[in-house]
Amino acid sequence: MTLTPDQLIAALRWRYATKQFDASRIIPASVWDAIEESLVLTPSSFGLQPWKFLVVQSPALRAKLLSESWNQPQVTDASHFVVLTARTDLSAADIDAWISRMAEVQKKTSEDVAPLKGMIAGFAERMSADDRAAWNSRQIYIALGQLMTTAAVLGVDACPMEGISASAYDRVLGIEGSGYATVVACALGYRAADDKYAATPKARFDRKQVIQYI
Repeated sequence: MTLTPDQLIAALRWRYATKQFDASRIIPASVWDAIEESLVLTPSSFGLQPWKFLVVQSPALRAKLLSESWNQPQVTDASHFVVLTARTDLSAADIDAWISRMAEVQKKTSEDVAPLKGMIAGFAERMSADDRAAWNSRQIYIALGQLMTTAAVLGVDACPMEGISASAYDRVLGIEGSGYATVVACALGYRAADDKYAATPKARFDRKQVIQYI
């Protein structure tokens, strides 16, 4: 099934950064399954997928994260809360794991994928460890964009959240030293009937100010 251009734009105009969620409404399992699969299908540079998406279900953990998120109620009120984490480096083992998986899925031999493996390894080796971590973190925003767009198309509200203490999130979630670090979070669910921001006109610059043909 393909959306029409009008259907797509309508979904994107409908979405907004939801501030108040209806805590009584839960995303149906079939809808959440599609949202999860959209995260799995997110594109990344070289296909490396340098991330892990933590779906925080524990009310106790979400309560702890609330205080590390400027007490924004979305953390605890939303149906689902996702913490998007990035690999803190890009090691030879990371590259090997991806190349092996690709060879398995695409039924290729190690000789077939050797040139790509060498190219990725060379690219990574030319960067410092800090640059590799920053590169991985930037990939996360591709996943965040895909997550929010998928949610909008499925009629699910979302709120991306950078107003968090990433280091505190790592501590609360027990991922310090795991090779992954928090970058951003996203609350998903259904807007509360009294969220005043739902009816606020979406303010954007005119298309001519942000799109230029050269």
